[in-house]
Amino acid sequence: MKISILSVGKVKESYFRDAIAEYSKRLSKYCKLEIIEVADEKTPDRASEVVCEQIKEKEAQRLMRHVREDAYVIALAIEGKQLDSVELAQKIDQLGITGKSQIQFVIGGSLGLHESLLKRADYKLSFSRMTFPHQLMRVILLEQIYRSYRIIAGEPYHK
Repeated sequence: MKISILSVGKVKESYFRDAIAEYSKRLSKYCKLEIIEVADEKTPDRASEVVCEQIKEKEAQRLMRHVREDAYVIALAIEGKQLDSVELAQKIDQLGITGKSQIQFVIGGSLGLHESLLKRADYKLSFSRMTFPHQLMRVILLEQIYRSYRIIAGEPYHK
């Protein structure tokens, strides 16, 4: 299985980069992992709704250049479905069983994902109704993907 994480913005903090590198290394045992970063747009203070939509659209266009036609796309969105770790593992496992060889997780920028990308997504996943920094969300997502593969393999994982 090939897992891609498409994300807006660069990870600046070294502690996030270290965590991402650690989970990337751990995941190499289970899948082929690819992390693709696209540039984010600067959001002016007190930006109007129109400006915010334009920013999300520009970021979505950059992300869409990397979305593969044959991939199963999971968009991270507050309004998505919340799963527990076992349910996420079952989802990933089921996708592999049904012949999907690539899953692409998409993380938006500080304003979230544009509607065009949400429409392209095959599934919308929410980790919480709370908002997280997109850099931290990468770490959380990688940890949950790693946990999923441990569950799938029947290996112990921390509950």
